[in-house]
Amino acid sequence: MDSPTKPDTASRGHARVQRLLDGPLGPTLLWLSLPNIVLAAASTAMIVADAWYVGRLGVAPLASLALVFPIQQLMAMMSAGAMGGGIASAIARALGAGDRPRAEALVLHALIIALAMAALYTLLFAVFARPVFALFGGRGAALDGAVGYAEILFGGAVVTCVTNSLASVLRGTGNMIVPAATLIATSVLHVVLSGALTLGWLGLPSLGVRGPAASFVATVLLAGAVMVGYLASGAAGLSLRLRGVTIQRALFADILRVGGVASGNALLTIATIVIVTALVGRYGTAALAGYGLGSRLELMLIPIAFGVGGALTAIVGTNFGARRFARTRRAAWIGGLAVFAVTAALGVTVSVAPHLWIGLFTDDAAAAQIGRLYLRIAGACYAFFAAGMTLYFASQGTGTMLWPFTAGMIRLAVAAGIGAAVALWLDADLAWLFGCVALGLVLFGTVIAYSLFTRAWNPEQR
Repeated sequence: MDSPTKPDTASRGHARVQRLLDGPLGPTLLWLSLPNIVLAAASTAMIVADAWYVGRLGVAPLASLALVFPIQQLMAMMSAGAMGGGIASAIARALGAGDRPRAEALVLHALIIALAMAALYTLLFAVFARPVFALFGGRGAALDGAVGYAEILFGGAVVTCVTNSLASVLRGTGNMIVPAATLIATSVLHVVLSGALTLGWLGLPSLGVRGPAASFVATVLLAGAVMVGYLASGAAGLSLRLRGVTIQRALFADILRVGGVASGNALLTIATIVIVTALVGRYGTAALAGYGLGSRLELMLIPIAFGVGGALTAIVGTNFGARRFARTRRAAWIGGLAVFAVTAALGVTVSVAPHLWIGLFTDDAAAAQIGRLYLRIAGACYAFFAAGMTLYFASQGTGTMLWPFTAGMIRLAVAAGIGAAVALWLDADLAWLFGCVALGLVLFGTVIAYSLFTRAWNPEQR
């Protein structure tokens, strides 16, 4: 695993870096984004399939998913998008500056961070699953289902965190195809295996709400094994060296100064949804299930944003390392506006016709009513959130995450803070709470877009 990089693979790695520095921005961004976009579609299929399978089991299992799903997405956001972005950014900046030994040493440091993150998730959300999800508003059968799901999913957190870190290493080199292709293939496998384990197909045991969690851990483990093999072969243009690397505080800091702050932003995103979920839970299990379906669509925008944003992390990081600041800004605007246009069409559609989404998962009239209400109010604002998340991923390439973190704080204050006042003190209708959520989405995207005019993106600005 510690053999030197072969000349032909090193030259391919150099060619990828030069394309990030000199290739035409539109075609380069499109080419790098395509694998991630297909992966986003596959991830969306997984989320939809899991909800559909569990929806066959009744309203209480759907409420179980609503309790756990924000934390599941938090783990994905932190390991792939936040800390993963820190990994990709650090490696891209090292390669952009021509320092390949530093890029290779960063790989081991990234894996150590992944193991620490996984241990934290297992302790909090597998070992202490019942008190944690009770705190989130879980009761009765909904809580029992959430605990069963979480014990499997977060018991296997090491699989998710390490696999996502390996994928981020590859993205930092400008290689989007291998991690995307691997995860797409295992996502397709998950869609089948999840149904089999949830509903008892193909002679497999019917695990109920625990089925999607068991399938997820198994398929992500397979993806991780493939990426270990690819990195160990040297084909990535970097050597996977697990021995002979000096552990350096500076290398941890290089990843964490982006990944740590970005993880804080991910926490803010999920905290907003968790708090709103707890507030909605006061209106009953049907309301919890209905809002869970609506917020599930909101969180599905993050893989869409990552489809373009993951490519932007590599482009921005490489050009930032080479001090080509004007090019980084142009790339960010191109990617952010493209995602805004696509998700605006999606958001307006579900706002006008929410039954197109809600009707896929439940026949329960009360749950469907709440889900439709949420989408009518928040759906039209989804584009601001998606574009903001795209620029959040792009910001990781600059090594500065203050503005995205600020945007997340503002969203939390409006959606959860003012929302809590509306729900608890004024005892207002759910529509007012959902209105606070919608306003938070708009402010989140607007603040991050404004950051492109600041010194965070213009270091030479006086």
